[in-house]
Amino acid sequence: MKTVDKYDFSGKRALIRVDFNVPLNEKYEITDDTRIKAAVPTISKILKDGGSVILMSHLGRPKEGPEEKFSLKHLAKNLSETFNREVKFADDCIGAKAFELSANLNPGDILLLENLRFYKEETQGDRNFSEKLAKHGDVYVNDAFGTAHRAHASTAIVAEFFKDKICGYLIQAELENADKVLKNPRKPFTAIMGGAKVSDKILLIEQMLEKVDNLIIGGGMSYTFSVAMGGKVGNSLLESEKVDLCKELLNKAEAKGVKLILPEDSVIADAFSNDAKKMNVDSGEIPDGWMGLDIGPKTISYFSSVIENSKTILWNGPMGVFEFPNFANGTIQIAEAVVKATDKGGFSLIGGGDSASAINNLGYGDKVSHVATGGGALLEYMEGKTLPGVAALQK
Repeated sequence: MKTVDKYDFSGKRALIRVDFNVPLNEKYEITDDTRIKAAVPTISKILKDGGSVILMSHLGRPKEGPEEKFSLKHLAKNLSETFNREVKFADDCIGAKAFELSANLNPGDILLLENLRFYKEETQGDRNFSEKLAKHGDVYVNDAFGTAHRAHASTAIVAEFFKDKICGYLIQAELENADKVLKNPRKPFTAIMGGAKVSDKILLIEQMLEKVDNLIIGGGMSYTFSVAMGGKVGNSLLESEKVDLCKELLNKAEAKGVKLILPEDSVIADAFSNDAKKMNVDSGEIPDGWMGLDIGPKTISYFSSVIENSKTILWNGPMGVFEFPNFANGTIQIAEAVVKATDKGGFSLIGGGDSASAINNLGYGDKVSHVATGGGALLEYMEGKTLPGVAALQK
């Protein structure tokens, strides 16, 4: 793949697919600009070379055409402040005014196009729509890792209309960090899998069993494993149709010499609520009418000791219902263990989504090796799937 460092953007209009799908409050103010900051190095290199920039992104999931709350115009002020220059805004990504603006950019100018998903053709991967988008630039740059697993018009198809297609710094860093875990992990290698469902992580778990020394299972998915081992889980989250699969995974781990580590105890509640009555019980002994919402103190201690003695760590998914403060302790403690392991010289990759939110909300984002910006894309890459947005740059 051509990378940003190996290309001179002088006098070129660079059409960049960024991931500016940022959260906005009711006043349309950005509440977390992590994704905007992640795109700054690529944009800055192009401007420094003497190029101009046309930014395209989606925001949210608009249903039927334009919606005020999903307009990218709400980002223009933040972007103007970030780059210390006026960022022009086109109120339609393929309208006549948009093409007039992009055709008349001077070196150093930045143009932001309106939300791509105001057109259904974007998610449909429509070629005609892609061809229209391509008219905005002389060179195409993809730096939206969060959407690299989608074969959308702006992420995969548009690249076909350019001779020069470039991989941005963000995608380059995401792939390099993922490859450190996938291709050359330092041992011991520990993967921490959490989240609600086994079914969401089957392929990843199977891939990890080929590579890791330790596979830690926490979160809602651990209760299906508990039943597979003959435990009682009360009203906890359970995928009963996946119990046999969990038995197979336990056997496979044993055959491969992988330590598959499950919770020893759980913090349980009598309702799915932050204010529910709670108590601590051993795993497999959750009474009827109660549900596991977090890992318990014995589990935290055991998981943490394994993590802190690891040289490579992949973490994907929380240990409990961490959006409830009373059931967030397990996730917090595991985050702290990952930070300690990193501090000792370990390499830690946080796999996007809820894990990334947890690490960033705790203020640990700069204390781990890498926090992935796209949970779904990283998951698919880790599962061994081809990412259409990346494949398009390699053709």
